Amino acid sequence: MLIVEDIALLLTDDATGRGLVDSSRLDLALAGGLLLDMIGAGVARISGPGDEVRAGRVVLTGSAPSGDPLVDGGVSLLAGRRPAKPADVLPRLHKGLRAAVYARLAERGIVRASQERVLGIFPTTRWPAVDSAHEARVRAALRDVLVVGRTPTPLEASLIALLHAVGQVPKVVATDEVPRRELARRAKTVATGNVGGAAVASAIAAVQAGLTAAMVATTAAASS
Repeated sequence: MLIVEDIALLLTDDATGRGLVDSSRLDLALAGGLLLDMIGAGVARISGPGDEVRAGRVVLTGSAPSGDPLVDGGVSLLAGRRPAKPADVLPRLHKGLRAAVYARLAERGIVRASQERVLGIFPTTRWPAVDSAHEARVRAALRDVLVVGRTPTPLEASLIALLHAVGQVPKVVATDEVPRRELARRAKTVATGNVGGAAVASAIAAVQAGLTAAMVATTAAASS
């Protein structure tokens, strides 16, 4: 399961199929997950000191296709463009991404499409859960990290960083054992930690910062 798929499940209400956050934040969180998947697959990376491009840019590596349609689709969206900051890349990556991720989860029997109308007029699709077993395992793993204190894997750190960026850690890891503010503090510690080595930690930090910046830019544009 890709990071982007796990994020979709965690940010979708199992019963109603509605997103836990507004559509703009959901789209950007999914794009952040996809970018981390692309980096993990070796088809993209974050530039650093000594590169031909400025540090902190998303660079395609030119590696062979990963074989995953979502990951390779992300490469296609960035191909031919100049390397850019994650904050500028994420809005490009979320084009059509939400529908593609949910459709793939539906094909696996994890969610189902439910056609509804907003205000009785505007058609929309919700994605309630059909099989929550995988999501339950992911939630349990995140709880182990944030409540019990287990050292996270790079995957878990990636998920926590993305959830923290959209302010949903306390809702996803619902518990009475740790106050919400403390959960958020622990999530920030994980997101900024050195999980998986310097390269992995740097990628997670760059994508999280890019997600935060992209959300700020989206909010500013909507209010102007």
